[in-house]
Formats: sequence, structure tokens, C-alpha cells
Amino acid sequence: MIEQSNDSQRSDALSSHWVPLPEAAVEKLVRNIYGLTGTVKRLSSERDETFRFAALDGRNYTLKIANPAEDPEALTFQSNALLHLAAVASEVPVPRMVSPLTGGSNSSFTDESGERRIVRLLTFLEGEQQYRTLASLQQNWNLGCALAALGHGLRSFEERPNGKLLWDISHALDLSDLVGCVGHSRQLLVKNVLAEFAKKVPPVAEQLRTQIIHNDFNPHNILVHPDRSAEIVGIIDFGDMVHAPLINDLAVALSYHVATDDWPALSRALVCGYHSVAPLTPLEVDVLPILVKARLAMTIIITEWRAASRPDNRDYILRNHPSALEGLQRLSKLTDPELRRILSPSCEA
Repeated sequence: MIEQSNDSQRSDALSSHWVPLPEAAVEKLVRNIYGLTGTVKRLSSERDETFRFAALDGRNYTLKIANPAEDPEALTFQSNALLHLAAVASEVPVPRMVSPLTGGSNSSFTDESGERRIVRLLTFLEGEQQYRTLASLQQNWNLGCALAALGHGLRSFEERPNGKLLWDISHALDLSDLVGCVGHSRQLLVKNVLAEFAKKVPPVAEQLRTQIIHNDFNPHNILVHPDRSAEIVGIIDFGDMVHAPLINDLAVALSYHVATDDWPALSRALVCGYHSVAPLTPLEVDVLPILVKARLAMTIIITEWRAASRPDNRDYILRNHPSALEGLQRLSKLTDPELRRILSPSCEA
């Protein structure tokens, strides 16, 4: 996620570097802030320090320690969204905030370099990450239903994030000045998508339903039951939430399925599951194909730019690049009517 206060700003949480905390120091931190004793295991993360914390009483948690460049208000916004969901949509399987000993949701400390770091502790959701499981039509139908239920829960959340994110499809055209970072053989592909987006989306943007959306409903952020892989048991990582067209959330979700085997049927199942809970408007159906392509193009542009600036984390940053490229190449070979038919909520074969 790239946070920006204006279009030219490039110094942010993704570009920031910091010294990782030793695990012993993290365990002491949890004791001091939350009164919990246990052990931590570091997890992969691009923008912060994330740990699985195993308490001595047998309970597990996710601990997030923000890097110094993070906006404290943005982290409060994320925490408040989870508190809102716990209050109005308890059936949606998301992590719950754990309060520090001093109360509230977030805490902070000053590291050895004098930087302020925000700390958040959340309940750990047990389950298998969806990307590790075999895709099925029922699983994708349930994914669509879960995303729609999450959107319904966030509909009444009235807070707004500060600044804007380049991972927000609404701002896809802001990436035009980064296309030069993309490999030459892929530049025309992403340029064509941005041109199509510019023609189709801005003229109708004000007519689309808007609200806070998750904006990162990908197979790494979805947990399924270990024994019943079609059953959705968790939705995690709310760090990319934005106020944007509701249909963008579905476009993001679909973008992670178009490089899979039998992708037309799997994509249709996801759309139909979503539509069964939150019916799409005709305009949303019309713009969905270009929004999916825009998200794939964004993944190619942003990850190639990011990988060049953070070679130490290149493998993690580029983990979704191959599938995004394959998916965009597939979609670019289809005519508009063909793609609209595949992504239609009519649920007809």
C-alpha cells in the first residue's frame, strides 16, 4: 500500500527502512503493554513487523508493530473499523482488537533509535490460507458471499482514511508516471489498460455506490476451514482499506482468480455469490471488467517499481506479479462482450 498526501509524494511506509526488533524484546513489549507472557514467531510482512504471539495460557494472537513512517491516524482508522465490525456485524469472521492494560485499542513505545512505534494486538484466527487449498466453485461462491457480507458490515462505518493510496483502483491513472519502471515487453499491455480505464471509468465514477471497502480480498488474506476448504472462517489484513466504489472490492477479489485453471467458471461463481447477498447494479456490472484489468495492471506496475527500490524484499513484493501478468494477458485477448459474459451475475453458463 502506498500512502500519499499528494500525487508526487513517494516517501512512505513501503519505502521506509527500520531495524527489526529482536524477538526477546518483542516478548517483553507484550508483557509490558498487554500483561501477557508467551513467545513470538516473526511472519512475513512488507510494511510492518508482524508476529504470531503464543501466550502461555494457550491462546494465540497476531501482533503488529508499525514502522516509524506509518501515520498513527491511519492505524487508528483500521482499528476502529474492526471495532465497528465487532459491534454491527459480529457474524463476519474478522480479528478482534485486544485492549492494552491502559485501555483503548492501540498502544505505542519509543524504540532505541528514538522513533515512535504503534503496537496492535489482535486475536489470531485459526484456519488455512485460501491460496494453499484447491479452488472450487463452492469455495468461490462462498468467497463472494463473505465479501458481500463484509461490505454490508462496513457500509455504516463513517470514518475516512487520510490521504490516498496508489493501491486504490480509483486512482489507477496516478500510476502513469511509473509505467517506465515496467519491463519494456509489458509496457504496452499496461498502457492500453490505463487508456481504457481513462475512457470508461471517470465519466461514470460519481454514479457508483461508495463506502469503506477492504480493498485487498486476496487468497493470502482469506482463511478457510482446515477440513472443509469451501467454508470461509477468516478475513484478515485491513491495512489497504479506502473509501471507494463498492464494486472495486469485487474487482480486487476477481483479479486473483483469472490466472487459475477454469478461471471463467471460478470467476462467475465468485460474482454470483457476491450478487446473491449484495445485488450489483447494471452500471457496476458494466465497469467490472475494466476494473479487474486495472487492478492487474496496477499489480504489475507497483510491484516492479517496488522491487527495484527494495531488492532485499524482492521475492515477497513480486509474489503476485506472475499471476497478475498471466491474468492480464488472458483478459486482454477477450472482447468486451466475452469478458462481460464471463463476469455476469446472471449466473448463466
